[in-house]
Amino acid sequence: MSAPALDPDAEQEIDLRTVWTRIASRWWLPALAILAGLVLGWLLALGGGQVYKAQATLFLGQPFTPNGGGQIQSLATNPRTVNEIIRSESALKDAAAKAGLRVGRLRGNVSSSAITTVGQAKGVTPLVEISVKGSAPRKTEIAANALAQHVIDQVSPYVEKKAAILKIRIASDQRELEEINDRLALAQTQLTDILADKQTALTERLLVSINLNSTIGFTEQRRGTVQEDLLVAQQLLALAQIVEQSRILEPAVAVKTTARSGRNAALVGALIGLLLGSIAALAADPFLARRNGAPRTA
Repeated sequence: MSAPALDPDAEQEIDLRTVWTRIASRWWLPALAILAGLVLGWLLALGGGQVYKAQATLFLGQPFTPNGGGQIQSLATNPRTVNEIIRSESALKDAAAKAGLRVGRLRGNVSSSAITTVGQAKGVTPLVEISVKGSAPRKTEIAANALAQHVIDQVSPYVEKKAAILKIRIASDQRELEEINDRLALAQTQLTDILADKQTALTERLLVSINLNSTIGFTEQRRGTVQEDLLVAQQLLALAQIVEQSRILEPAVAVKTTARSGRNAALVGALIGLLLGSIAALAADPFLARRNGAPRTA
């Protein structure tokens, strides 16, 4: 007689109510297992080794037009700039070389995050934190600061060029002011001398006085214009250096941290404990039945 054909789609019926009842009747097994998992997970996190974390805080600057008339878009205002730079191979190699580390020690251990406030206006450059994790505190600090400086070097050329031009303009205005003051002092001395000269004819003295007064008036007007331009240039330079210029606000300092998150490890341990405790509760009845010599029940 041939054996009956197997039905591949047949499903084994599971009495979920019975399973739940058996687990609930020995609830203390899953509870103890959860507690043990929490404790073991936390202890494993604490014993997972100490690493160091170094964070450098950057201000990327807020670039303005050459005359300070309004904000402009640049690398400093792009929210992805920092993250792309610090993960680039050139930045990692540069930081690793300065810190005396292998590049592989930095890959996957660098990150950046923007420090923003609720309601912060769009287009306003936020502060940015660059974080590096490593096993050596001093090398971790150096790597974080090197990455921060690499970012500054990449986003600063426009403002640095602007500041350099403004310094040239300020120096030119200052030189011109010195020359104007010298000409003005000379003209005033000549006017005083000609007025005191009684040997020169009155008509000639009058003509010379008119010319000197005209020269003095024009020179003073020019001095006012140059002084105004100098003041504007100094204000624009202050704006560039204080507001527009990227800089490291706080250099990185390494602090101890755990290699694993204690909370996450405890949660994973509790989940594993719940699973093992439930299995133990389900296996308790057959085990006790065999131990007592009683027939095994379904």
